[in-house]
Amino acid sequence: MNVSAANVTVVLQYRDSFTKAVAKNVFVVVLGISINYINACLIHTFCKHQIFYMNPRYILFIHLVVNDMIVVTVTVILFLISYTIYRINVSVCCVFVLFALVTTENSPLNLACMAVECYIAICLPLRHVQICTVKRTLMLIGLIWTTTMFSALPDLFITLATEPLDFFYSRVFCLRRTVFPHPLLFKKRDITYSVFLVIVWITIFSTYFKILFTAKTASKDAKKARNTIVLHGFQLLLCMSTYATPHLKDALLKWFPENNADSLFAIYIIVQVLPRSISPIIYGVRDNTFRKYLKRYLLCKVSKQ
Repeated sequence: MNVSAANVTVVLQYRDSFTKAVAKNVFVVVLGISINYINACLIHTFCKHQIFYMNPRYILFIHLVVNDMIVVTVTVILFLISYTIYRINVSVCCVFVLFALVTTENSPLNLACMAVECYIAICLPLRHVQICTVKRTLMLIGLIWTTTMFSALPDLFITLATEPLDFFYSRVFCLRRTVFPHPLLFKKRDITYSVFLVIVWITIFSTYFKILFTAKTASKDAKKARNTIVLHGFQLLLCMSTYATPHLKDALLKWFPENNADSLFAIYIIVQVLPRSISPIIYGVRDNTFRKYLKRYLLCKVSKQ
C-alpha cells in the first residue's frame, strides 16, 4: 500500500461520530453561505456603480472576491462529499481539485498585485493614472489565471500520461494526492509553492516598507494604505499557509491518527475559509466609498437612486 492509500485508510478509519459529523457539516455550510452572501453583495455593489468598475483597485478587489467565492463553494462541496459519499469518480474529483488548485493559487498573486497598486497610488501618484488602467488591470488578471493554470494543468497531463484509463473510472477519496498520485508531482508542487512564496512575500514586504517611509511624512491616505498592506499581509499569510498544508497534514496524521478528522477540519477552516472572510473587512468595512453603497444591499434595502 502506498502512502496516499495509507493516508486515506486512516482518514476513513477514524471518522467522526454522527453527531459531530452533522455539527461540522452544518457549521461549514452556514459559514460558507454567509461568506458567499456577503461576497455576492460586494459583487452586486461593484457592478451597480461606475465608480467601482472603472477603478483598477476595485477591479482587482472584486476579482479576489469572485475567486474567494469559487474557493469557498468548491471546498464546501468537497467537504460535504467527504462526509456523505466518501469516494467519488476520479474524473469528477479531478475537476473539483483543479478548480480548487487554480483559485487557491490565484489569491496570493492577486494580493501581491493589489499591494503593488497601493504602492503606485501612494509613492507614484502622478503616474498612477497612466500605469494603472482598466485595460492593464484586466490583462494582469488574465496573466494571473494563465500562471496558475500553467502551474496546475501539468498535474492532469502527467496523470493522463502515466495512469491507465481504468484509473479515471475508479472511485477515490477526493484529495489532490489520490487523483494526481505521481511522485514527480509532489516535487513539482513543492518547487512551485516555494517560488510563489518567495515572489509574493518579497512583493508584499518591499511595497509595505516603501509605503511605510512615505507614510511618515505624507497624508492620512498613505497611512491608511500602509494599514491596508498589513491586512493584505495577514490575509496572505493565511493563504500562503496552503503551501505548508500538505506537510502539516502528513505530520498530524503521523502523530495523531485518531484525531485526524479534527485536525483536517481545523486546517480547512483556518487555511481555506478564514482568509475568504477578510476581503469584505478590507474593503467592505474599511473603505468609506464601498461601505456607503454596500450597506444598502447587505440590509436588502432598495437604492433610492
